[in-house]
Amino acid sequence: MRPRANPPLNHLLTAAQMAAADQETIQHGTPGQVLMENAGKAVVSCITNRYAPRRTLVLCGPGNNGGDGLVVARLLGLAGWEVSVATFSGTLEGYQGDAATMAGQYDGNVYPITPQVLDSSALTVDALFGTGLTRPISGPLADSINALAECSVPVIAVDIPSGICSDTGAVLGTAVRATHTVTFASRKRGHVLMPGRNHCGMVTVADIGIARETIEAHSEPCMLHHPIQWLAKFPWPEPRQHKYQRGHSLVFGGPADKSGAARLAAHAALRLCGLVTIAITEDALPVYGPACSAVMLDTQTTPVPVLVERTRARAILIGPGYGIGDKTQATILSLLATHLPVVLDADALTSFTDAPEILFEAIHHRRVATILTPHAGEFARLFPDSDPAAGKIVQAQQAAKHSGATVCFKGPDTVIATPAGDVTVHSTAPATLATAGSGDVLAGTITGLLAAGMDAYPAACASVWLHSTAGQIFGPGLTADDLPGMLPSALQYLRD
Repeated sequence: MRPRANPPLNHLLTAAQMAAADQETIQHGTPGQVLMENAGKAVVSCITNRYAPRRTLVLCGPGNNGGDGLVVARLLGLAGWEVSVATFSGTLEGYQGDAATMAGQYDGNVYPITPQVLDSSALTVDALFGTGLTRPISGPLADSINALAECSVPVIAVDIPSGICSDTGAVLGTAVRATHTVTFASRKRGHVLMPGRNHCGMVTVADIGIARETIEAHSEPCMLHHPIQWLAKFPWPEPRQHKYQRGHSLVFGGPADKSGAARLAAHAALRLCGLVTIAITEDALPVYGPACSAVMLDTQTTPVPVLVERTRARAILIGPGYGIGDKTQATILSLLATHLPVVLDADALTSFTDAPEILFEAIHHRRVATILTPHAGEFARLFPDSDPAAGKIVQAQQAAKHSGATVCFKGPDTVIATPAGDVTVHSTAPATLATAGSGDVLAGTITGLLAAGMDAYPAACASVWLHSTAGQIFGPGLTADDLPGMLPSALQYLRD
């Protein structure tokens, strides 16, 4: 888990972008057969490094992914493995281009793909479709893929498990569940977006001769999250700073019976900045007071501009446990009229379910950052026209552009997107973070980093990483109460 100074290529490509990079590489003098041979060698290397020789079945589709599989079958056979190939027709007829060349070089057994043919193998290689699949798998092939899941043998996927949409991670009808996936040149979006990520197993990115510069030239600013993206901008405390120079976070707290959410957020924010104040109503003071020591309290009895000026806040959070309704809307619109970055979470988002354009208009008129932190349900309510079939990355990009805010679309595959189109996917959060209050801690962490002087996009990315790492360090049994106390360990891990 320790961040590396020189991370691997972290671009997340679409199928079309990868095809364009392939074509450019071929046009610059690397034959397609060489790329296919290199792909097959990479898969064989993965297999032989992990498994002793055993009966192996290579499932080969009709296209270039099948050609990769035929290379795998030939090379494993030459290495002394007992290998068979299964195709749709039970023959090697019908291949074209480079795949036809590879079919001509394989002289082993060939069978039709059926559930029965899977029974005799001790390892299966999935080279059916790769990144080119666009239609749902159905009929007898779907039956065979479903039977493969019941065989309890290791499955090595070539490029991406067949049945997973390379661009969105969606399951197209049914999909192979791989033990290990070997992909080429760069990860694809389907490797990190759910549910595709759950089908990939361990993912290895193999160099097959496509230059890094070619990948970068054909990729959008869509990255797999890595701390190197923001580490140089992280606001570590400096020796001469006093608490106000480290920044002041202002958290708007809700009624007494919902005080836990704001307190969780405030304690998380205080791990990243110099001071935190929770603004509360006077009647809630008996509940908030005993639970807050280092976190300060102020009242919401004065107008928002006066409260902001009095606290000398540098970043504001509203939403966790605040309540839903017209009062929340009015308070948020007042906050958006300030000169401070604002994080809108939970109730702040739900309050605009029936009037999202009012919120977005206010955000677009700002000159400072706004961050929205919706989970899937809140996202669907706030952006009802967003199409899940487009995939979470595209949804987040469109939402950020439409709203004018940086959007942190939470989940096991959290996507952070800016109005300018930059997007990062964090795919290593532990399942234990799916617990009540976890999102409040994340919102507070973002607010603390904004108050400490970090810009919106890197602050959101860094907070997601810290939040995830804190959960990983704690381990099983995590509750949201544990997370603020684990942030120092995550920070130490980051510094190391």
